[in-house]
Amino acid sequence: MIEVCIYGRGGQGGVTLAELVAHAAISEGKHAQSMPSFGPERRGAPVLAFLRVDEKERIKIRSEITEPDVLVVLDASLLSVGDVVARLKKGGVAVVNTRKKPEDLDIDARAVATVDATGIAREVLGVPITNTAMAGALVKATDIVSLKSLEEPMRERFGRLAAKNVEAMRRAYDETQVLKREA
Repeated sequence: MIEVCIYGRGGQGGVTLAELVAHAAISEGKHAQSMPSFGPERRGAPVLAFLRVDEKERIKIRSEITEPDVLVVLDASLLSVGDVVARLKKGGVAVVNTRKKPEDLDIDARAVATVDATGIAREVLGVPITNTAMAGALVKATDIVSLKSLEEPMRERFGRLAAKNVEAMRRAYDETQVLKREA
């Protein structure tokens, strides 16, 4: 089972990102669940979402993920908040929305992936909502689902805006830089 924590700010679409990937995983015949973790936060406040994907077994766990295999950070300023990076499982993968290169981040991980999802979202969508761009980065860094399987959930979720969201996802996939380290 792959466990993912998605850190973002209210309005960036972290909860939606978890839902989209879960739907894509299910469409591929995998088992998946997504859950948000937030209180009465407002736009801009830190938000956490959880995602689990298992290729073979039904997922029976319903608790918070405390040691994820994958950390997705929609806002790089959250890297310095609390225990965001410290939660990552030893040998995990970090996927970060930043203009920095993976080697410029001080993250102890088996792989670090970076992409300027904010820039892509602004150019393609006209707004700095980074979730669909980060979906492309997550797929590039982990192969958790295929890009193709994310298209249908995006069409269902975004309707007439789906084509632009798919474009943002594909562009981020192409632009994501991944630094893999020895295990």
